[in-house]
Amino acid sequence: MTPANIVQKLWNYCNVLRDDGMSYGDYVEQLTYLLFLKMSDERTKAPYNKPSAVPEGYDWPSLIKKDGDELFDHYRHLLDQLGKEKGLLGLIFNKSQNKFQAPAKLRRLLVDLIGKENWSVMSADVKGDAYEGLLEKNAQDTKSGAGQYFTPRPLIRAMIDVIQPKPGEKVCDPACGTGGFLLAAHDYIIANNPNMTKEEKHVLKNATFSGWELVQNTARLCAMNLMLHGIGNNGGKLPLTVTDSLAADPGDRFEIVLTNPPFGKKSSTTIIGEDGKMSKEKDIVERQDFWATTSNKQLNFVQHVKTLLKQHGRCGIVVPDNVLFEGGAGETVRRKLLHECDVHTLLRLPTGLFYAQGVKANVLFFDKKPASETPWTKKLWIYDLRTNMHFTLKTNPLKRENLDEFVQSYNPANHHDRTPTWSKDSPGGRWRAYDYDELVNRDKASLDIFWLRDESLEDSENLPEPGVIAAEIVEDLQAALEQFREIAEDLDVGESINNS
Repeated sequence: MTPANIVQKLWNYCNVLRDDGMSYGDYVEQLTYLLFLKMSDERTKAPYNKPSAVPEGYDWPSLIKKDGDELFDHYRHLLDQLGKEKGLLGLIFNKSQNKFQAPAKLRRLLVDLIGKENWSVMSADVKGDAYEGLLEKNAQDTKSGAGQYFTPRPLIRAMIDVIQPKPGEKVCDPACGTGGFLLAAHDYIIANNPNMTKEEKHVLKNATFSGWELVQNTARLCAMNLMLHGIGNNGGKLPLTVTDSLAADPGDRFEIVLTNPPFGKKSSTTIIGEDGKMSKEKDIVERQDFWATTSNKQLNFVQHVKTLLKQHGRCGIVVPDNVLFEGGAGETVRRKLLHECDVHTLLRLPTGLFYAQGVKANVLFFDKKPASETPWTKKLWIYDLRTNMHFTLKTNPLKRENLDEFVQSYNPANHHDRTPTWSKDSPGGRWRAYDYDELVNRDKASLDIFWLRDESLEDSENLPEPGVIAAEIVEDLQAALEQFREIAEDLDVGESINNS
């Protein structure tokens, strides 16, 4: 059965459950619990004959033999019990709850959908791609907010294609969401290294990838996604830590960091005093290894990534526009980054790519370098995929081929040997370089640079479709609202806006 067929089969049943009030996210979670139990049971049989990772009495056989209210009671008890376990079981089942409304519908999912397939004999590509398909459908449900954990896969593939991970290199994502970057790096290494040794394959599966995720429910989906793709041992240790990765330097260092940190600028904690009044306290991250102390999460992630990289390590990080132009700590971080790292490439992304709207984003690529009196950044090459480019999530989604020119221009084989497509004679070129001196002499060392003319402002015949215009207006309004909300919070009046 193909991934598309499996996704369709599983998703059709979700529509039945939605009538009972179960959300897309709840459905994918319940599938995760049941798939894990089914696959753990399959691996106790030939040809695997592995001991069960699940305690007897709380496993798949104990579930499948029950029906009606007895099934419901046992399922709730099973989730509660497994959530108390440590290690992989705790990661999958921690805080798990039964979201089914009717025992008959749970029974049908057990018997007709999950029970009829042998998931362990499917290739990792088939079952992994099927689960990825479910996660993407879940991300498209904008009301759930799941989209903020889902980076568009064509963008991830392009970032992987220019970073080019190799066997033996350790890859990290400190804000891994559902695991998109780690899985794409895994697939790239396999596709481009068909003759890996047995030892290299073992290292790839068990000692190459590391991810951190703050949100337990998202970490659960990531854990299942990694397992279905064959990363980490089923019943063993997954390369995933559920914690705030910004809290401390983990001590580990990596050749490659690929990440899309969570959108939203400020971190804050609501404090209720003895008098019942509420106040906001900024979560300022103070670390000895950071250049600047700030409550801006994206700036903190840029600094965190610099720490995580080995010398000459490579990074691709998705950042919102404010990281490129914000003053204060933002200017400090940019100047330090340009001096201490080789900040060689910036990809300006168009609107309409992300399921979380209202964010104008970019990808910043840099390499970590040893201490030096002279700046490591010589040229910053910028590719403008934003101006005069219009994408929407449904009618005109971003495809990998839309990034072909960027990948070719990047020249992954030698990113110091590049040819601009922009010149005075070719003002429509999207690829041009700026020298270090030009960058640091700009106001606040701003990297928010653009040069292409917006054709839609000059020629009404070039206007995009009305739906695209409407979507971009929504994005701009949401981005403006977010900025006003941050200003209000800085002025200690954010509560009245957030409660409106």
